[in-house]
Formats: sequence, C-alpha cells, structure tokens
Amino acid sequence: MNYLAHALPFLDRPYVAAGTGVPDWLTVVDRRVRVRSKQAQPLVDGCGTPLAAVAGGIVQHIRDDARFHESQAFFELSLELTVRARDAVGPDSGFRPSFLGHLLVEVLLDATLTAEKPDRLEAYYQALDQVDAHVVQDAVNRMAGRPTDRLATLIRAFRRDRILWDYLDDGKLLKRLDRVMRRVNFAPLPDSFVDLLPDARRLVDRRKDDLLHEIPTSG
Repeated sequence: MNYLAHALPFLDRPYVAAGTGVPDWLTVVDRRVRVRSKQAQPLVDGCGTPLAAVAGGIVQHIRDDARFHESQAFFELSLELTVRARDAVGPDSGFRPSFLGHLLVEVLLDATLTAEKPDRLEAYYQALDQVDAHVVQDAVNRMAGRPTDRLATLIRAFRRDRILWDYLDDGKLLKRLDRVMRRVNFAPLPDSFVDLLPDARRLVDRRKDDLLHEIPTSG
C-alpha cells in the first residue's frame, strides 16, 4: 500500500493519518531509521496525544502492509507487472523489474483511489496540513532506535509539493518512478516505459476491490 490507501480511513485524525506515512517517509529521507510495531505499540494508549496517534498510525501501516502483501490480488498483479516491466526495460539481471512490479501496484492503487474520488486526495493533504511536522518527528524519535533530524523537513516538502497528484498523469508518474529508481541505486527508466502505464492502470483499477479486501477504505 501507498500513502493515500494507508491514510484514507483516518483523515479525521490527522496525526494518525501522518503516522501511517511515517514508515514510507523514513525510507525516503533516512533509511537507517526504522520504527517497528514492538516499539510503537506500547505508546498506543488511547489517551489522545499526538504521540499515541502517530504510534497508532505506524502500527496500522505495518498491519495493513502485512495483509496487503500477502493477498492473492497483490501477488498476481505484482507478478504481471513485473513481467511487463521486464519486457519494457530489457534484459536486467537485477531486481529492478520485480521492484517495479511491486511499486506500480502500490502507486497505481493510490492513483485509482484519487481518480475515483479526487476529493479524497485533497482531504488527505488537508489532514497533513493540520499536523506539526516537528511533533511527528519527535514522536518518531521516541520510538526509533536511532533519532532523525530529517523527517520534519521531508513532511513539509511532501505537503508543499503535493506529489500524489502526479500519479494521475503518465508522464509525471514516470518522472516520479525514475526518482525512486535513482534513490535505490537502480538504473534510470527508459522514456518508453511510459507506454506500459495505461494498461497497468487498467489492471490495478480492475482489481482495486480485491486489493483492498479486509482493509478499511472509508472516505
């Protein structure tokens, strides 16, 4: 799952919604910092503090990902898109096609949820605009094995740039995917990769309900 799919049931609780984004934000800005369920769960005490809310969002993210990645729909779609990615990028002895297959399912699910109801994504960003980025960072530093001073800056940039809107446009999405490839030290994508995106969107759109089975998606 990606940012919007994780946060969608919690848009009325901004710090929980922000917490669902923390594991993915950390992979972007500071991969050395990890927050696991055993670190976050003790802080989910229901007292209504931002710390408890962020911790609850992190725990929810981890639970959702476990269910999502074990689903038949995810397995089938990621395999299909891995094959298509391999054909699009040419011979590749590394893990780039399988990484792309996995990534495409997640980002295109967010794109489908947005295209279906664009006000969902606007509500997501409005929720994030209500949180204090340093409060989220401080909460993470209460849970993580090592602290980060980069998360608050990333959250502010994430809110400012509204990058999830780019998922609706094939050309802009290609640029976003290429940035991810570079960040994880994979070779850049060829421009022709954009040609597989329309069919990939249709595949994910048709399996949306299967992907979200047993995962709440209010909103």
